[in-house]
Amino acid sequence: MPSEMPDDAARRQTFATLLQSKRRQRGLSLSELARSAGIAKSNLSRLESGEGNPSLETLWALSGALDVTVSELIDPPAGQARLVRRGEAADMWAEASAYGVTLLSRCPAGAVRDLYRVTFQPGEAKRSAPHPAASVEHVVLLSGRARVGPVGAEEELAPGDYLTFPAAQEHVYEALAPDTEALIVIETR
Repeated sequence: MPSEMPDDAARRQTFATLLQSKRRQRGLSLSELARSAGIAKSNLSRLESGEGNPSLETLWALSGALDVTVSELIDPPAGQARLVRRGEAADMWAEASAYGVTLLSRCPAGAVRDLYRVTFQPGEAKRSAPHPAASVEHVVLLSGRARVGPVGAEEELAPGDYLTFPAAQEHVYEALAPDTEALIVIETR
């Protein structure tokens, strides 16, 4: 497992707040949720106080007991451009294997997502016209290097970096290395 990142405490507190809120919305006590999820009440109490790091299995057990998705317990705020460098995201790790998961984006209700793999070369940058008002673009750079984002607020991406931004403004894709590839998701609400 990776060492703790500087904003892990903030992530744990966000998770703690969401977990406690979901438990209370369902009218469950700590004991009832712990029993239903099959975890110790003391562990649940630590998670709700922001002191613990839940394993992937614990997140799945809690989401099942609360009848919510895992992403509803850990979803970061949306609506602004957000850059996640490889290795900076809040990874969730399995208890007994070297298996890690990173939630980059949760699909809002009623949204449609189109998935693209693109290859682009250095030279003239691709300028994209604004998409419909509620569109959001998600980019994961697979290989190469690229400059991507809203005009005037572009970010330089390396393999594994994730960028999301409102796509209702002109934006740019510029390869900085040959055979640059990216996974692009366009979300429309």
